[in-house]
Amino acid sequence: MPGPRAVAVNVAANTNEPGFRGPVYPDGSFAYVPIPESAATLSREGFPVDETLPTYGDLDLPFAVPAALRETPVHADPEFPRVHGRERATYGDPHGVKAGRIAALDPGDWLLFYATLSLRPRDWAGPGAERPGDEGADDRGGAWLRERGVDVDDDLAPDWGAYLFAGIRIERVLSAGDDGGDGAVVDRAAAAAAAPTNAHLKRDPFDARAIAVGDPAASGPFDRVVPLSASDGGSEANRLVTDLSSDSGKGPWWRRPMAFDAAATSRVLERIDGI
Repeated sequence: MPGPRAVAVNVAANTNEPGFRGPVYPDGSFAYVPIPESAATLSREGFPVDETLPTYGDLDLPFAVPAALRETPVHADPEFPRVHGRERATYGDPHGVKAGRIAALDPGDWLLFYATLSLRPRDWAGPGAERPGDEGADDRGGAWLRERGVDVDDDLAPDWGAYLFAGIRIERVLSAGDDGGDGAVVDRAAAAAAAPTNAHLKRDPFDARAIAVGDPAASGPFDRVVPLSASDGGSEANRLVTDLSSDSGKGPWWRRPMAFDAAATSRVLERIDGI
């Protein structure tokens, strides 16, 4: 019987939203920084559960968030148990290309998450006092580390790179077809019952075409990243992408969803288990 399959999607902070990437440290550990919430949201009374819309100031981060971002709501998706105050393992997606791949996953399959991360010293202070790049920004990165002979793991890209950092082992996926009609989104009541704290249920209107619900005991961030970029440059894909995934590794591959068949997933999971 074939083993589990996997899909990997790009998430988390980047140079467009909110203007900086999360850090990866010389030993391969990292910080998960969500993107800002870009859509209109319901009032708190409209949420399926009684909780606030989290902001950057609410996140448990090891560096300072710019003052101008502290009150900015975040799109806390994916959510993982015991990360940034969350308790469940869920992910929602409104984009057809990614949602279609996610909808094809079965219980026991994996939804993996990757992000572009910048190499930073362990005591990186953050991207700036007011906005990323402002006076007070800690610009120390790969070049600074190399100049000082800091020991950096050999498989990390020299500046920025794409890295697998977390996964959800699928218990259930709700897709747009689950409402019994031709609507573009998941049935909201079903989504609220299965994943009541997912960020898309706070949006007005609700927009998820797929909602993944994971096993909370088996899902979450890894102890260390698994590189998708080559060790000599972030924009160059390594063999996990070119040999094992559905992606060619050409062009801006680090923005696209990637599918892994059962044999490829087994090898990816071996890499994850070995970290």
